[in-house]
Amino acid sequence: MTHSDRIIAVLDPSAIYPVIVRDLFFWFAHYDLYTPKWSRHAFDEWKEAMQRKDVSPEEAEKRVRKADQAFPDALVQHYEGLMKHLSLPDEKDRHVLAAAIKIHAHIIVSNNITHFPKPILDTFGIKVKTADDFLGDIIESDSETAIQAFTDMVFHKNQSPFG
Repeated sequence: MTHSDRIIAVLDPSAIYPVIVRDLFFWFAHYDLYTPKWSRHAFDEWKEAMQRKDVSPEEAEKRVRKADQAFPDALVQHYEGLMKHLSLPDEKDRHVLAAAIKIHAHIIVSNNITHFPKPILDTFGIKVKTADDFLGDIIESDSETAIQAFTDMVFHKNQSPFG
């Protein structure tokens, strides 16, 4: 599936936890309400977070693999060289900004918005939003499709194709 070019969003690992929020992000992307993007570093952080929540390493790897399979065009490539040129309050978030710059993303979705200062993002024409605000914007922009995506998510909850 080719995803929407209307909104390109780089997902910070902080935005895709808990699982229900992650699933909503993935179902909205499946319904072409936005285009999801992420870095390999983000998946490493996501796996670590799952393991802190007692998800086995094998299960964490399976979930990451399913996300990659569901959205094969979401993984940003060749952003690492940009990281050394970026300065953020939390240096561990440079991969998120580097990925966003690399693919000309519109938005970084993070629940740690203070890690992405507006003056720095403005330089690159990128905005930051919390997961709640971003999901709310999607629902407001196309509520009919968002409701259908949510309905399907609930219907398929026990057999989620996204892990």
